[in-house]
Parts: sequence; structure tokens; C-alpha cells
Amino acid sequence: MSADFVSLVLGRWLHILAGVMWIGLLYYFNFVQVDALKAAAADEPPSGAGISRHVAPRALFYFRYAALVTVLAGFMIMGPRTMDVLTFHPPYIGLGIGVWLGLIMFVNVWVVIWPNQKKVLGLVAASDDEKARARRTAFLASRTNTMLSMPLLLFMSTSYTLHRPLFGG
Repeated sequence: MSADFVSLVLGRWLHILAGVMWIGLLYYFNFVQVDALKAAAADEPPSGAGISRHVAPRALFYFRYAALVTVLAGFMIMGPRTMDVLTFHPPYIGLGIGVWLGLIMFVNVWVVIWPNQKKVLGLVAASDDEKARARRTAFLASRTNTMLSMPLLLFMSTSYTLHRPLFGG
């Protein structure tokens, strides 16, 4: 068993596992937690503290690092083909689109969503107005990532079998 084979299998396994966790948490935030927090805020007295204090920080930790592992493992899989993929060199055009969508989403996670969520969750000091702006910004970036994830999944899943077979090639 060659080192390249082990690297490829390990890279794919990490990429898929971390990607499932990243996109799964993205969908959890957008389809479950947002509405759950709205409903909890409407309770008398408001009851969303458990989610925002205990669940959200832990979920955001896994969300951020799943994004990081997904991207790093993706680069590990691409290996010497990375520049061909990033510059849309045939036959890697579809894969390149998926990679760039993933990189945009990754930047959204680390540069937009996480800094704003720290304000919303009270992990860094922020006024009520700053928290409201941060909540809206994080929400919009997260919704953007949700929309980008759909074509990303299409391009990434079809590119696995079309451009770099697991065994041989």
C-alpha cells in the first residue's frame, strides 16, 4: 500500500466526515436553531438561554473546525493538482467551482459569522445595537453559506468520481 494511496484515502475520509459535520451544522443553525430561538424568545419568560449559552457555543466550535478540516483535507486530496483545480484547468472545472464555493463559505465562517456570533453570544463585549447588527450580519452570511452549499455539494460529489478515481488513475 503506497503512501499516496493512504494519504488519498485518509484525505477523502477526513474531507467527507468533516464536510458532513460542517454542512450538517450549517443546516442545523439555519433550519432548526434560528426558529427555535425565535420561539424561545416569545416564551414568557423568554427561555432561549440554554440554547445560546450551552448549545450554540459548542456547535459553533465544531462548525468552525469542521470547516477548517474540510478545507485542509480537500487540499490534501487535490495534492499536486491544486493549481489546476483552482485555475479551472480542464478537466477540473466543476471541481474548481466546488472548491471556490467552499473557500468562500470557509471565509464566511471564520471572518464574518464567528466574529459576529461572539458578540451575539456575549463572548466579547458589545452594546445592544452592536449585537443586533452582528446578529443580522451572521444570519445573512449563514444564509449565504446555506445557498452556496447546494451547488457546492453538487460540484464536489460529481467531481469525486469524474476527475480522480479512488483506486488507480
